[in-house]
Amino acid sequence: MQAVTPDAHGIAVLLLTAIALFLFTRDHIPLETSSLAILIALIAGFQLFPYTGYGQSLGAADFFAGFGNQALITICALMMVGRALETTGALQPLAIVVSRAYSARPMLATLVTLIGAGLLSAFMNNTPIVVLLLPILVGISMRDKVPVTDVMLPMGLATIIGGMSTTIGTSTNLLVVGISNEMGLKEFGMFEFFLPAMIVGSVAIIFLWLVAPRLLPDRAPLLDDTTPRVFSSQLLVKEDSFAVGKTLAEVLDRTNGRMRVEKIQRSDALFLAKLPSVTLLAGDRLFVSDTPENLKHFESLLGATLYNISDNEHPINEETPFRAEGEQLAEVVVTRGSPLHMRTLGMVNFSSNYGLLPLAIHSARAPNAEVSGDLSRVRLRAGDVLLVQGSREAIDVLKASGKMLVLDGTTDLPDTHRAKRALGVMAFVVLAAAFGVMPIAVSAVIGVGLMIALNCLTWRDAAGSMSTQVIMIIVTSLALGKALMGTGMANYLAMEFVGVVSDFPVPVILSALMLIMAILTNLVSNNAAAVIGTPIAVAIASELGVDPVPFVLGVLFGANMSFATPYGYKTNLLILSAGGYKFSDFLRVGIPLTILMWLGFSMLLPQMYDLS
Repeated sequence: MQAVTPDAHGIAVLLLTAIALFLFTRDHIPLETSSLAILIALIAGFQLFPYTGYGQSLGAADFFAGFGNQALITICALMMVGRALETTGALQPLAIVVSRAYSARPMLATLVTLIGAGLLSAFMNNTPIVVLLLPILVGISMRDKVPVTDVMLPMGLATIIGGMSTTIGTSTNLLVVGISNEMGLKEFGMFEFFLPAMIVGSVAIIFLWLVAPRLLPDRAPLLDDTTPRVFSSQLLVKEDSFAVGKTLAEVLDRTNGRMRVEKIQRSDALFLAKLPSVTLLAGDRLFVSDTPENLKHFESLLGATLYNISDNEHPINEETPFRAEGEQLAEVVVTRGSPLHMRTLGMVNFSSNYGLLPLAIHSARAPNAEVSGDLSRVRLRAGDVLLVQGSREAIDVLKASGKMLVLDGTTDLPDTHRAKRALGVMAFVVLAAAFGVMPIAVSAVIGVGLMIALNCLTWRDAAGSMSTQVIMIIVTSLALGKALMGTGMANYLAMEFVGVVSDFPVPVILSALMLIMAILTNLVSNNAAAVIGTPIAVAIASELGVDPVPFVLGVLFGANMSFATPYGYKTNLLILSAGGYKFSDFLRVGIPLTILMWLGFSMLLPQMYDLS
C-alpha cells in the first residue's frame, strides 16, 4: 500500500465523520436530521472544492450514489416483504406453539423461543418477529405468572444473534457484503459465514437461556394499571349552579379550559350543539370524560351534580362510586412504520378513528418519564408506550389491523387466507438467492411485486414499511465511506492502526478491530459503524498482507453486537418499553454477552482463515 499523507480534504472528511458519530449519539436530534446535515456538508464541500488527489476525483454527484446502492434497494425490498408477513399473520403458527409450550414446560419453551427467534431472523428482518412475540410473552406472563423480564430481553437479543448468520439477516450484513464486493473482494454467498455465526451464536443462546435471567431483576410493565382510568360521566346543572345562564365558553373558562364537553342534553330527545355561545339552563346535562379527581373538581367549580353516564338517579358518592362499564386498559407500543410513528395523537385523530382514549405516554428514551394531561401534541417515537382505555371490541379492532403493537395480554393475531401465499413468496426470495438462481436484490424486488400482486401487501403498507431513518443513515454512511476511501484517509487510518499494533500477532489485531466495532455499534448506528469500518478493515488487511475476508467479517460481527444499550438496535427500544426494563438491564446482560461473542469470534476466525 502506498504511503498516504493526509491532505485538507482527507482531514475535513475525518473531522466530519467524527461530527457524524457524535450527532448519531444525540437522542434529541432525529437520526434522519443528523444524516441529512452530514450529507449536505459533504456535497456542498466537494461541490465548492472538488477533489482530484489520490489518483481519482470526487465531486458532489459521487455522494448521491448511495440512493441507488444495491444494498439499500435490497434492504428496502426486504422491509416490504417482511411487512407482508406481519400483516397477513403468516407467523401465527409460531405464536400458537410458543403460547401452548409455556403452559406445559416453561424452561424448554424459553429455549425453543430463543432458537426459533434466532433462526427466523437469519432470513427476515427481526422487527416483525419481535412485534409478533411481544404480546404473546406478555399474555404468558400474566397467565402463568412467569416474570416477563426473564424472557423478553433474551428473546430480543436472540434475534440480533440470528441475524448475524446470513447475508440477508440484517441491513448491516447487506451493507458490509455490498461494500466489500464493490472494493474487489469476492461476492459472499448467503451462508458464507453461517458456520462461525452458528458456533458462537449457539453458546450465546445458551447464555441467554440459563444465565441472563439470573442477571435481570423482576420488572413490572411501566404503564400497567398505574395511570387512573378515565370515566364517562354527566354533570347536572342545578338551579343554583354557576353554569345557569352562562355560555359554554364561560363555563369552560371556569375550568381553565381543562374540561372537555362531549355533548349537551336539554331533554330526553333534545341535544344542543356544542357552540361556544350556547347558553346553559338549569336541568341541562353536560357529558364529560376525565379522571375521578378532575371530575369531582369540575363538579365543585360549577356547583353541579355528578352522575355516572348510565345512572341518572344516584349522584356519585361513597355509596355510588365511579363506574367504567365494559372498559379495558391496553398498552400500545409505537413501532417504526405504524400510523403513530413520528406523529402526534392529534395528527391521526386517534380517539375518533380508533374509539380509544389515551391516558398516558411513557417515553422509551427518557427513563421514568411519563406524560399525562394533554397528550395530543406529544410527538411519538419508536419504543414509546401509549396507555389507552376503551371497549374490548375497539382494542380487538386495533390489534386485528396489524398496524400497531398492542400489549393487552391476549394472543389474537392477524390471520388471513393470504398467510400461506406470503410464506411462499418469502421462501422464493430466500431460496432463489441461496441457490444462486439470482442475486438477493433481484429476488427481493420480485418478491415485493408478488406480494402486491397476490394481495399480501398494499401500497400503503409497502410505503409505511420503509424507514426514513434507515435510508438516510445508510446513504450518509455510504457517502462518508466513499469520501474516506477516495481521499485516502481510510488507508491512512489503517496504516496508523497497524503501526500501533504492529508488534502484536495478526489474530490479536483482528480481535482489537472487532472490539472497536462492538463498542462503536452500541454508541452510534450499527449501519454507520459497519459502512465506515469496512473500507478501513480492507485497508488494514492489505497493509498486513493477509486475507481481507476475516477482517471484513470482524467488522460485520462486531457491528452486529448491539446488545449493551437500548438504542443500539431498533428492536431494543421495543423490548425496553414492553418489558419495563431499565438502561442498566441492557448493561447487565449486554456487556457479558458482547464479551462472550467477541472472545468466541476472536478464537474462531483466525483458525478458520489460517491467520497467524
